Amino acid sequence: MSEAVSFMFDNREIRARAGLSLAAALTEAGIRKFREGPNGTSRGIFCGMGVCQDCLVEVDGVPNRRACMTKVEAGMAVCTQSALPRLEADRGRAADPLVEAPDVLIIGGGAAGLSAAVDAAQAGASVLLLDERTVAGGQYFKQRADGCALLDRQQRAGHLLCEQVTRSGVRILNGTEVWGAVTGPVIYAMRRNDAVIVRPRTMIVATGAYERPRFVPGWDLPGVMTTGAAQTLWRSYGTLPGSRVAVLGNGPLNFQVADELRAGGADIVVVAEAASAPWAKTLVALEMLAASPGLTVDGLLTTIRLLCRGVPVRYGTVVSDIRANGDGLLFDLRDTTGRLSSWAADTVCMNYGFHPQNEILRLLGVAFDYDTSRAQLVCRRSSDCETTVPGVYSVGDCCGLGGAPAAMEEGRIAGRAAAAHALGKKIAPVPGGWRRLSRHRRFQRALWRLFAAEVQGLANVPPETIVCRCESVRRMEIDGLATEPGTGIGGVKRATRAGMGRCQGRYCGPILAPWMASSLGRRMDEREFFAPRVPVKPVPVSAVLAVREAARVAE
Repeated sequence: MSEAVSFMFDNREIRARAGLSLAAALTEAGIRKFREGPNGTSRGIFCGMGVCQDCLVEVDGVPNRRACMTKVEAGMAVCTQSALPRLEADRGRAADPLVEAPDVLIIGGGAAGLSAAVDAAQAGASVLLLDERTVAGGQYFKQRADGCALLDRQQRAGHLLCEQVTRSGVRILNGTEVWGAVTGPVIYAMRRNDAVIVRPRTMIVATGAYERPRFVPGWDLPGVMTTGAAQTLWRSYGTLPGSRVAVLGNGPLNFQVADELRAGGADIVVVAEAASAPWAKTLVALEMLAASPGLTVDGLLTTIRLLCRGVPVRYGTVVSDIRANGDGLLFDLRDTTGRLSSWAADTVCMNYGFHPQNEILRLLGVAFDYDTSRAQLVCRRSSDCETTVPGVYSVGDCCGLGGAPAAMEEGRIAGRAAAAHALGKKIAPVPGGWRRLSRHRRFQRALWRLFAAEVQGLANVPPETIVCRCESVRRMEIDGLATEPGTGIGGVKRATRAGMGRCQGRYCGPILAPWMASSLGRRMDEREFFAPRVPVKPVPVSAVLAVREAARVAE
């Protein structure tokens, strides 16, 4: 057990294990409300990975610190952040940026990025990896940050991969937030309070994905979080998201996390899966078994464990409403017949699939296609994972969701290809790489069919429901704009501020874009989404000024 440290939250002393994030420490202390949201609401941890910006707190007088990405330090003074925090005082001229020029730059320290780093370095390239998290491993491997023992073989595999990256000579800049990209490529980032500029010969984007919520009344309440956020609290920090937990959504992650939290001591009140029961999909299950026996058996055993422990599992069921109930939550579930049932929990976790995190790729002008079945953009790539922009490669879930095993194989293929491109020499392909990747992709396609469910559209969102959680824009405020000729998603943004908040439309954009395109009779493509703008993440003005000054001097 790691030693304890003390800090203050709203003048209350909190004791926490060293190594925890502020979000984990506050959750352990039973605190769910981290900041004041728009219109007098309260907000807490939601995504758990720095995307939603809802867990902002004030730390030592500095506002806008993400609790999920900030480590606890002894003696720090933390306050609930107001809805409109004061502007930070001028801290003087920003320091000169750190300028890097590696052979291969990798953005993202998850399964795909780490695998790419190893192979690129072993091919002889100088490799720099930028990772927003303080500990590498990403969403899949979720490494321990509190110094405690690793939980299972998945976490141990991630630990071994991280050690392999270190041994291969890869330089890792943890806690580095990429906020801009321009043709070159040139990448702008911020590490702590320092600006970073990277001018690589080649680069690999492995930024992964973030979770798709379900837009229902109450999805913005404290205590409602993504399934991945709950998993991060438990796997990285040993913190349960609550005593009584509901896990709702679509896909295998929900079953895995429910099983992990149950084993950790949480009471799982229900697992609600939007897809129909898998028992009648024998042929799909056999396809999965043929492609990956290990993963298929693991998934089956997970479900059996939940059922044997008496966890209610409801198929063909979605959440329709969430309400505050004292310190807990009440929520309604609706099945395919329209029948409602009411439940109570401390914490409601939801995951209805994923959205690729592709802002950097879009800024660089990479071409995308729209996948109507999964309602998401899919990156165009060559056989070695090079995008339509020469020298820019993309791997893993940021290009279209394919699962961690496929992402790792893509990383190895792209790592060698990027190194060859940068060094101007031939490098042998990964032995058996394409065969394994083909098998992983077959498994993933079968998995999608096993968990096939209707993707929620704006038409199915109740009128009073918040669609843009950053600006508290409700569905009813958007309805009238859909029929105005030529409005488009940009017009919605100007009229309502939807997409102008701190998450920059990452949650509302994917549900607004197809709605507006359909209303205007247009075919869905990349142009129907909010256009990415620099900075793609909130950063201090000083960071922007620092790189601007560096660019002026370079001229």
